[in-house]
Amino acid sequence: MKASETAIILIEFQNDFCNPEGKLFALVQNELARNQTIIHAKKLLDEARRKGCQIIHCPFTLDKKWIEANHSVGILEGLYDNDIFSPGNWGHQIIDELAPWENEIVLEGKRGLSAFSHTNLAQILHFRKIKNVIIAGFLTNICVQATAWSAYDLGYNVRLIPEACCAASQEIQDYVETQICPTLGGALTVEELISALN
Repeated sequence: MKASETAIILIEFQNDFCNPEGKLFALVQNELARNQTIIHAKKLLDEARRKGCQIIHCPFTLDKKWIEANHSVGILEGLYDNDIFSPGNWGHQIIDELAPWENEIVLEGKRGLSAFSHTNLAQILHFRKIKNVIIAGFLTNICVQATAWSAYDLGYNVRLIPEACCAASQEIQDYVETQICPTLGGALTVEELISALN
């Protein structure tokens, strides 16, 4: 796997998820600790930078007007009602441990589940001749999985890094690892990915 053809997509490593003061921290607190998600994500980012991969940070941005116009329900309605990931707010910011470098892409416009929806991610990957899409982040069974399906359907070699992902429970995390990852080609640990990159 060539590092120059590999993109690392880091989904929603934002204060509202990752910081004890964040509005969604209680939802993921136990899994963050059990899975050591942030520690693994930091190692993934450090090693991917060293290898020369394309780093793409993918925060969620609450778009209240869009949600209102589309009468969104479910998870988006919950974010709207609780003002979660609101642009300009502390909760929307990417955590310090994974702060983007100047030369790294911070994707704009993610207001749905897949990082490909309402963004220019597909164009970025095409322009940079990316073949391998590596995904980590939140929530494993929602935005991470949605992004993985989208990438897979577009013909990319997709791998999830479950130890650098986080769900609301171990049961959900285990389901994605055992039932979803194999359909995409399998999961990798950080060490396995770094060893595979050249």
